[in-house]
Amino acid sequence: MTTDLEYMQIALDLAQQAASMGEVPVGAIVVKDGVIIGRGSNTPIGLHDPTAHAEIMAMREAATYLGNYRLVDCILYVTLEPCAMCSGAMQHARIAKLVYGASDLKTGACGSVVNLMAEPKLNHHTQVLGGILAVECGAVLSDFFKQRRLNKNLL
Repeated sequence: MTTDLEYMQIALDLAQQAASMGEVPVGAIVVKDGVIIGRGSNTPIGLHDPTAHAEIMAMREAATYLGNYRLVDCILYVTLEPCAMCSGAMQHARIAKLVYGASDLKTGACGSVVNLMAEPKLNHHTQVLGGILAVECGAVLSDFFKQRRLNKNLL
């Protein structure tokens, strides 16, 4: 049986792929019954699509795989705490559980800035587990932005 750590490592690999393309390094997977049915990495720059966050891309692939926009009994793993857009999409998709790595103190919508997953007025509540490989997930992001600042200063 694959563990949360192993799944998060797969998401981290996807985050590294995003970084290699110049995208903010966030990776995500959707798992149902122990099978990865969706993978995604950040691609808003390359696709010219503000909604092309890793979570959205992974959910799109999972929905196509299942032939249904409802992702009931699915777990979404992502390297960074989701924003409001992605959190809302997870609730609409009926994701059962979210597992994330690093907290996002600027735009996190699962407890860091706001907590849409616990909003009592909403009709679906995704279970949330944060902090899985948080140091590693945060380091990928920190290294990416450090390198971008360094490259900018060299120009």
